[in-house]
Amino acid sequence: MQVHEFAEPMLPSGSGEVGVLFLHGFTATPWTVHEWAERTAAAGYRVSAPRLPGHGTSWRELEITDGRDWYAAAERAFLDLRALCSSVFVAGVSMGGALALRLAEHHADQVRGLILVNPALQGNPKLSLVPLAKHLVRTTDSIGSSINKPDVTEHAYPRTPLRAVHAMMRLWGEVRARLDLVYCPVLLFRSATDRVVPGASAEIVIKQVSSDEVTEVVLRDSAHVAPLDHDAETIITGTLDFIARHGAP
Repeated sequence: MQVHEFAEPMLPSGSGEVGVLFLHGFTATPWTVHEWAERTAAAGYRVSAPRLPGHGTSWRELEITDGRDWYAAAERAFLDLRALCSSVFVAGVSMGGALALRLAEHHADQVRGLILVNPALQGNPKLSLVPLAKHLVRTTDSIGSSINKPDVTEHAYPRTPLRAVHAMMRLWGEVRARLDLVYCPVLLFRSATDRVVPGASAEIVIKQVSSDEVTEVVLRDSAHVAPLDHDAETIITGTLDFIARHGAP
């Protein structure tokens, strides 16, 4: 299936012994993190931003993938980057944040730190209807491009397959159940007004991980897709400072 123009992955690029893996969100593509990743590479780090299975092609392809596929791709990209670097950070947006947390749960001795932007571990109450609704309604409206900045798009799918939404919800549950296995430093960016992921999701991370250092930064001017929104510079500079402080092996 043809990959959309804005969906090409960023293969390991840049230089240095410290790597940063960037993971995009549900129905989105690596475009969501492209500037964030490019600026990180320009600062002297080796970066990678894979395209998760079922993304960047058609929502029909997303419909037949699930959390196992998404995590397997994230883990493969992580291990590829780890083979090139002495230490690796993982950054993720929304569902990408959930995958980043799962990597830290499974590779606690190898993930140097987490940078999370509006991590998704819980949805709004209406999602409780999805397990039944997916048998009655195939898709719903797009959840992408929740951005305050004018004329900016995430290049997400125009429709959202409910079967894949249910798969993502199962992933959330699996990640929540093991958050106590996360020990690395965490930098968490949360939009003050997020119409996609409730603030309670960030609170779950903050309260349940075992990390000694969890830093929350509230983004006042951005919606859910904050790396493409008004607070992008805050995310980038905060990320670079976090890596500089924790990057030495």
